[in-house]
Amino acid sequence: MSFSDELDLLLRARYPLLYIPTREEERAEVEIAACAKQQGNRGVYIWDFVDGYQGNLNDAGFGRRNPLQALELVEKLSASVAAVFILRDFHRFLEDVAISRKLRNLARLLKSQPKNVVLLSPQLSIPDDLGEVLTVLEFPLPTVAQIKIEVERLLLATGSSFSGRILDELVRSCQGLSMERIRRVLARGIAAHGEFQPTDIDLILEEKRQTIRQTQILDFYPATEKISDIGGLDSLKDWLLKRGGAFSQRARQYGLPHPRGLLLAGIQGTGKSLTAKAIAHHWHLPLLRLDVGRLFAGLVGESESRTRQMIQLSEALAPCVLWIDEIDKAFAGVDGRGDAGTTSRVFGTFITWLAEKTSAVFVVATANNIQTLPPEMLRRGRFDEIFFVGLPSQSERQAIFSVHLSRLRPHNLGSYDLSRLAYETPDFSGAEIEQAIIEAMHIGFSQDRDFTTDDILESASQIVPLARTAQEQIQALQEWAASGKARLASRQGSLSSRIQHQLRGPD
Repeated sequence: MSFSDELDLLLRARYPLLYIPTREEERAEVEIAACAKQQGNRGVYIWDFVDGYQGNLNDAGFGRRNPLQALELVEKLSASVAAVFILRDFHRFLEDVAISRKLRNLARLLKSQPKNVVLLSPQLSIPDDLGEVLTVLEFPLPTVAQIKIEVERLLLATGSSFSGRILDELVRSCQGLSMERIRRVLARGIAAHGEFQPTDIDLILEEKRQTIRQTQILDFYPATEKISDIGGLDSLKDWLLKRGGAFSQRARQYGLPHPRGLLLAGIQGTGKSLTAKAIAHHWHLPLLRLDVGRLFAGLVGESESRTRQMIQLSEALAPCVLWIDEIDKAFAGVDGRGDAGTTSRVFGTFITWLAEKTSAVFVVATANNIQTLPPEMLRRGRFDEIFFVGLPSQSERQAIFSVHLSRLRPHNLGSYDLSRLAYETPDFSGAEIEQAIIEAMHIGFSQDRDFTTDDILESASQIVPLARTAQEQIQALQEWAASGKARLASRQGSLSSRIQHQLRGPD
């Protein structure tokens, strides 16, 4: 059901108090006014703290700097007059006992009158005593159809016109922006060149990054890593390559649903985060990074509001990849936290969305200690697949050395003994291999020469891999994977034999 349809239904059903959390105040007021007009040309009264009521000559300025008086106008109008009262920024006054009591009194009174009070606010903040009388109505960001209409209107007004693929790309680039920001960034391109040009789409992407930064919840992450930059993990790579076209219109016509996402569990430094970046680059999708810790805020209800905002923004930017790093640290022991249930509510909202979402948001979550995650997170249906990323085998370590040295010394790769490097670094993760190479570069640079295989081996000899310092934790992870609870990201060798080798230590 669209926002207009739901609002129309609630107004006709005489829901007395509606709360619409949105930053698009102007667009929301236009939609509300259009809905009121369809319902027998209802009167619309708009109030704010500075100017009081506006638009109606008889009541202009009434309730200026007096929110309680603003509510009294609702009672003052005849009981037979059909009207909608829009109160801007009213969330700031809800903690006042007089305001709270007045709203609850109005909730009783308006059940028998054709009047509705709509609170407009950039954030959702409802005190407990008003939770029963206020009905929250989500106001979504502009849809693709709405954006296309507005873009075509603005282009036509300036004598510009795009069609086909360029117009579709322009509209897709605008997804996730408010209508006001879309108008602003198009005007910027027009001001620069006299007309909006296809090359100005970069301005939209920059505006999108700015919008996401302002939420302080998501980061617009540049993804330059390629699938070929990942050493090993052949089974995981094959799984991803098969789904490369799953976001296309052809896949929809075939009947395929949008891919839901991946949970990558395993040992630290084995390439889980690198994989998330490579997925976005390979599929040509924007990469959004969520720090789950940013969802939690001090004010009551704000954490839940941020979670809903994150979901709304992610879906508005779809198709996209949503990368959630170290999800185990955010939701470990969710039931036992002493935070009045905030973590449980955020977790509940999040996993419900994971299970029920139909949008093209591909979620890539990484976890180092999957055993601390609630069982609900691991249930089939939240993610398409759960992959276990273990320590690389010898052949995978050789591939990892090749990836790093090809990037650092492409002209001199043949001078490095890759097979020896792989053999001499048992139990090393990808991150530890990279660190050994960097340390070898310091050795060579300090002696004014290029670094060699021996330098890398000397550096590696000084590194104690995590597989030895955290042997018990890694053993528990390996045994969890061996029990068949996750799919192996690597095809090389049997897992049981690799577990025995990795726990035995160096030869």
